[in-house]
Amino acid sequence: MSADQHLQALTKVVVNNLENQHDWTQVQIHSQDNLPRPLLYGLPPKRLYVHPDEQIDIIKAEKQLNKRVPQEPELEWVLPLHLAEKWSISDFAAVFDAITAIPPGGEFVNANEDAQWQLWRGPKRGKRILLATVQDDSTVTYYWMHNGLVKPRQN
Repeated sequence: MSADQHLQALTKVVVNNLENQHDWTQVQIHSQDNLPRPLLYGLPPKRLYVHPDEQIDIIKAEKQLNKRVPQEPELEWVLPLHLAEKWSISDFAAVFDAITAIPPGGEFVNANEDAQWQLWRGPKRGKRILLATVQDDSTVTYYWMHNGLVKPRQN
């Protein structure tokens, strides 16, 4: 199997898993010249990640508004990998350098300039990728990877 066929098969397994096992929609393959391989992006059925500082802003907003702040899902980047592949820090850095924080079609619209919690879905959103690690039996395991350091969540 050629490298190109391997990437196509790997991508197909991850797309199938996202759409049929995890109910993602709008899953697209994203290729560009400066990416080491194609990425995926799509919309999960619910919000997958809340930054710890965003969580604090949301709690403050909910207290001030006296109602829950909606947590709508947002488009996420996905990097298909096989468990046997060896990736270096520079390989991951090349991916982060090539992408924007928000995938295509997920542009930020801020309805309220004073709502700090809303900024985390736009200008304050850091680059993150959901690593989709495929094993030989087609099991897919997902891990978050961030560009840079993210402080731990407070429980």
